[in-house]
Amino acid sequence: MIHLSKAAASEIKRLQSKRHNSKNLQFRLGVQSGGCSRMSYTLGFEEVVTPGDRVYDCDGIQVVVDEQSLNYINDLTLDYSEDLMGGGFRFHNPKAKESCGCGNSFSTNEPTTTDR
Repeated sequence: MIHLSKAAASEIKRLQSKRHNSKNLQFRLGVQSGGCSRMSYTLGFEEVVTPGDRVYDCDGIQVVVDEQSLNYINDLTLDYSEDLMGGGFRFHNPKAKESCGCGNSFSTNEPTTTDR
């Protein structure tokens, strides 16, 4: 399961509304190899859901996660906040054993098998 805070849902809806064809856009959350701590989070909008993707409805937002990424981010809560240094998404991942200072990269005790 993936969770969105109210602030994250609001920001995703704001970004989605700026897209010209926002009717069929889903919010994709994933993981790719790389970053300071072995894996980094990916965010984006897509119109296509591929076989094997999991789709969650979070506050009216279709959140799509590929099967491999779900192994690393299941139960993740995505938040959004703004502070003096700027705004951004924040990842609260119970599977992360280490995280880099920026919070966009993490590692787990499991072997890395995703290269999306």
